[in-house]
Amino acid sequence: MNCRHCGSLRMRPFLDLGTAPPSNSYVKVEDLAKPELWYPLVIRVCADCLLVQTEDFAARETFFSHDYAYFSSFSSSWLAHAKSYVEAMTARFGLGEAAKVVEVAANDGYLLQYVRERGIACLGVEPTASTARAARDKGIDIVEEFFGVELAKKLVADGWAADLTAANNVLAHVPDINDFVAGFAHLLKPAGVATFEFPHLMNMIAERQFDTAYHEHYSYLSLLAVDRIFAANGLVVFDVETTPWHGGSLRVLACRADSKAHVRTPAVEAMLARENAAGLDAVTGYDGFQAEAEAVRDDFLSFLIDCNRKGLSVAAYGAAAKGNTLLNFAGIKAGQIAFVVDKNPAKQGMFLPGSRVPIVSEEILKTRKPDRLVILPWNLTAEIKQQLSYIADWGGKFVTAVPNLTVHP
Repeated sequence: MNCRHCGSLRMRPFLDLGTAPPSNSYVKVEDLAKPELWYPLVIRVCADCLLVQTEDFAARETFFSHDYAYFSSFSSSWLAHAKSYVEAMTARFGLGEAAKVVEVAANDGYLLQYVRERGIACLGVEPTASTARAARDKGIDIVEEFFGVELAKKLVADGWAADLTAANNVLAHVPDINDFVAGFAHLLKPAGVATFEFPHLMNMIAERQFDTAYHEHYSYLSLLAVDRIFAANGLVVFDVETTPWHGGSLRVLACRADSKAHVRTPAVEAMLARENAAGLDAVTGYDGFQAEAEAVRDDFLSFLIDCNRKGLSVAAYGAAAKGNTLLNFAGIKAGQIAFVVDKNPAKQGMFLPGSRVPIVSEEILKTRKPDRLVILPWNLTAEIKQQLSYIADWGGKFVTAVPNLTVHP
């Protein structure tokens, strides 16, 4: 394959998870007898620009179409994060009622609802019909298209040049990262600010977070790579912050290359130095991750075998994409894990892709009372443990598999 940023053919192995169905392709009961489409899940690193990327085997429309099942508003802590972001950005950049805010990958309106509350004009770009519909139900205007230069020019022509753009957990999801980034250079006003949040590759490697790899993630991002990609497409990174989300994320703030309104902060060079120290500035720094992923998988399988031997029942919480990566890499099937609980009614009554573990409501958890509950979205462990603390009443214990197999006391 060619690098999707620089076009290089010098691609080295980073992670091979075998084959799996798309991680959000939940199976309806009437489709259980039908075969699923499994695609190779292979990730490589470009030896020239150091962008880590999934090898293409399916079009993005396969993953983000009509019934995408991830709704941001089902996490109360993520909503609090979004509200805090809006408060911080409007204060820092003095955004009032004359400003215009555009969010790309607006999902169900989880963030723009707080912009709208402040009386600031806002617009969401969201190509998936189910989440776009949920955003419109909140009173938010949505453009139901994929974002890039062409759409950015159209939005500007329609009066939507932006003072602030937000793009949370989407930069990694775009196959044409150059067109996507260049779109923001067109969309911003001269002094406008574009913010991007994404899981930090440095943490993914250090914390063995291989389960954040799935087909919908086309890229796995370091600031080193992002800085280069932005510079090549008309943007300049001027600040960076860390957040605890998804096992450790970066929030990058960027402006147009021709903007004089923003000065690069010391935080950018400090983060680049940290990545260099972690070995991410050389392609050899990416070696060894395959073995780490296999160690996590093997420990998880040993845990399930041990539970079976002791007669302990095992269920899971959170029908999350990262959980599907773990379960399918480990070859788990329904029966090894009795069921998975999820708050999202759109997922309940369906089955996890590949493993075919049934997705149920929390009421089933209270009825079945499993001995062990595996938290698949480990990034929400604190929130989930608080929400479901009552499993201790029947002697139940929480379990996480990443970065190390842990049975929580």
